[in-house]
Amino acid sequence: MINAFTVDVEDYFQVSGFEGSIDRNSWSIYENRVVASTRRMLELLHKSNVRGTFFVLGWIADHYPTLVQEIDKCGHEIGSHSYWHSLVYEQTPAEFREDLRRSRNAIEDIIGKPVVAYRAPSFSITPRSKWALEILVEQGFTMDSSIFPIHHDRYGIPNAQRGPHILSTPSGEIWEFPPTVTRLSGMNIPVGGGGYFRLFPVAWTSYWLQHVQVVDQVPVMFYIHPWEIDADQPRLRAGGLMARFRHYVNLARTEMKLNRLLSEISFGSMSEALTERFGNQLFNPPVQITHLETVSHAS
Repeated sequence: MINAFTVDVEDYFQVSGFEGSIDRNSWSIYENRVVASTRRMLELLHKSNVRGTFFVLGWIADHYPTLVQEIDKCGHEIGSHSYWHSLVYEQTPAEFREDLRRSRNAIEDIIGKPVVAYRAPSFSITPRSKWALEILVEQGFTMDSSIFPIHHDRYGIPNAQRGPHILSTPSGEIWEFPPTVTRLSGMNIPVGGGGYFRLFPVAWTSYWLQHVQVVDQVPVMFYIHPWEIDADQPRLRAGGLMARFRHYVNLARTEMKLNRLLSEISFGSMSEALTERFGNQLFNPPVQITHLETVSHAS
């Protein structure tokens, strides 16, 4: 079974844990590390013959269009990770729609293909921002990976459905492909990447991903960021102690662990994983790219 390998393309200073200390208008003054770390990620995936889904920040697309072209030329699927990496539940519907359109347009102008996959910054579609799903469908998105079925201080819908499924909104349907969790002691435990991948042994992640795949008979979802394989990135005095721990823990070992995981589990893009498991009932992406004007009012 093909499983989804996903990459959130953002730089080390753009993470949500640091946003209280780093103004978005100052992003350009920080050392660029995302180009080199993303290229390293592309090389790792090339060696393992894996094509994944890269959720790209619109800001990254505008500033490093050649990088987005390289991702596309390597055969990877490209989705939107928003433009400004703003948490969805801290935006109004109008702000979210405008940010979404801006990010999608920035990427589509580079690759010349429709962008139909989305992941919210820090999985920030929560009970108070489910309205975003309707806007995603309205704007032509067919796949989302923004709802994390766990308890967390910044994100999560603990009782959300585990595994890929279709969600209905007033605008239509959308596939939701959440990060993978497993059930232990009556709780959903995250096993699908990010800080959890860096914190626990790679054998733990590999075992539970394969366990969920076999027991639930669904593809699993793994996610990672380019900065997680960049152990030499600057150490910022940003965020609180917990934010810095989450960001910097075990960076030096991530690339080694990732190489092993890629050798043990079959990965592909999000749409490949969904299509293999669920067939052609998936979706019919638009054949024309249409850029609508941004709006300043909520629906």
